[in-house]
Amino acid sequence: MAYRFDVLIIGSGLAGQSAALRLADRCKVGLISKRALEDSASSWAQGGIAAVLDSQDSIEAHIRDTLIAGAHLNDPGATRFVVENGRRAIDWLIDQGVPFTRDRDGYHLTREGGHSARRVIHVADATGLAVQDTLTRKVRRHPNITVLEHHIAIDLITGSKLGLPDKRCFGAYAYDNVGGEVRTIGAPHTLIATGGAGKVYLYTTNPDTSTGDGIAMAWRAGCRVANMEFIQFHPTCLYHPQAKSFLISEAVRGEGGILRLPDGTRFMPAHDPRAELAPRDVVARAIDFEMKKRGLDCVYLDISHKPADFLVEHFPNILARCRELGIDITRQPIPVVPAAHYTCGGIVTDRRARTDLEGLYAAGEASCTGLHGANRLASNSLLECLVYAEAAVADILSQSPVEMPRLPSWDASRVTDPDEEIVISHNWDELRRFMWDYVGIVRTTKRLQRAQHRIRLLMREIEEFYANFRVSHDLIELRNLVLTADLIIRCALSRRESRGLHFSRDYPDLLPRPRNTLLRRPAPRVRAGKPVVS
Repeated sequence: MAYRFDVLIIGSGLAGQSAALRLADRCKVGLISKRALEDSASSWAQGGIAAVLDSQDSIEAHIRDTLIAGAHLNDPGATRFVVENGRRAIDWLIDQGVPFTRDRDGYHLTREGGHSARRVIHVADATGLAVQDTLTRKVRRHPNITVLEHHIAIDLITGSKLGLPDKRCFGAYAYDNVGGEVRTIGAPHTLIATGGAGKVYLYTTNPDTSTGDGIAMAWRAGCRVANMEFIQFHPTCLYHPQAKSFLISEAVRGEGGILRLPDGTRFMPAHDPRAELAPRDVVARAIDFEMKKRGLDCVYLDISHKPADFLVEHFPNILARCRELGIDITRQPIPVVPAAHYTCGGIVTDRRARTDLEGLYAAGEASCTGLHGANRLASNSLLECLVYAEAAVADILSQSPVEMPRLPSWDASRVTDPDEEIVISHNWDELRRFMWDYVGIVRTTKRLQRAQHRIRLLMREIEEFYANFRVSHDLIELRNLVLTADLIIRCALSRRESRGLHFSRDYPDLLPRPRNTLLRRPAPRVRAGKPVVS
């Protein structure tokens, strides 16, 4: 089956859904979701959305905090663009019906690490879920939005791959997990909003859908990527054998939570004068240091000194989940460890969310706009999704009509059913383990070189498997994940300093001038039998 839309959006998180709603009154929109529409990384966001909403705060202060957290690798223009559009983005969400938490003075604003003021608007401790639920109801009801759930994009359809002089993007091929078939989806405008690549690591706060799909597809199509070495490890993921990827929000530290060793000793003041309110990269490295130095499985985040009513009001979901696991946060500290959380690099875009390929846009975690620099400031991510999704929409609506070529169907005539699918699960496990061991919070050149050697062996094995057997959901994700891991390692090896989230024991100093790590690749080749594979 083939589809044709005015705009194809790959990804159903905040960037994808907000763009779909802004476009739908004037365009026929196709929205691809790897699972159900509700399942996205955006819905996992607990803390909130940072924006200047208080008269005691200022645009300049928010910009300054973002630049400091990003180790001054941020693009100043992109940073100002996002921050100055923050209030309008929040107003749009309020107009959509998002029930942000209120207090007697209006909307309640919390403070998180790296922020010099209270500027994080939230819905208790489940902001992402509340925002996603609100938008999802509207997306499902809109007659101009076709939602293709349980579909995973395989590759972009480009003029180069079709043998055309026009180098633009004309849509994508996607695998229907329910029907077991590959669909051809044509569109003159495509927005990648697929999120990050947290699943490249063994321990992550991300959902299973975060496999770097959009970044890998754009790279194969000839787009530049940048700053992939900057993987943010959230300092406080719940450590419990029955808990999987459960995040303990930054806001817990923002509201007075204290990090302690097992004997109760507070350790953050010894690492940074901002203590628990230091940016995430500082806190994650401090925890990693203490755990390795003392042979600890975890450290503890203590908020039990706050009144129980306060915790019930501000952190109901964290309190409930911990209670299910036998941890009463009103009386006990929470066991926590760092975990891969956010991909600060990605597909290079301009101020209108345009990539290097005409007709192709990117927004959200898959993109590299210049906002985050070497380390994302807490709660700037959802704001970036909103602002750049709006920018992409504005540019799409300003374009002249595009003549669409005939798009060939996916050719599976030269492949067979896989004979050993166990190879996929073994490769997946090996990849995530050595990425955790060799490309984690603290890096060395030798570790990175070991990882690169192993990744190249895996890439050849996976590409051979992909070339000879029919595609499956797991194979598509593994192919994207191993490519994304390679991009992370290549960027990390080329950075000869320690900046933000990239800390190297071989290069512990900061270079005097910040620079982006920019990767380019030759134009993709056309392979007989699979026109979308480079």
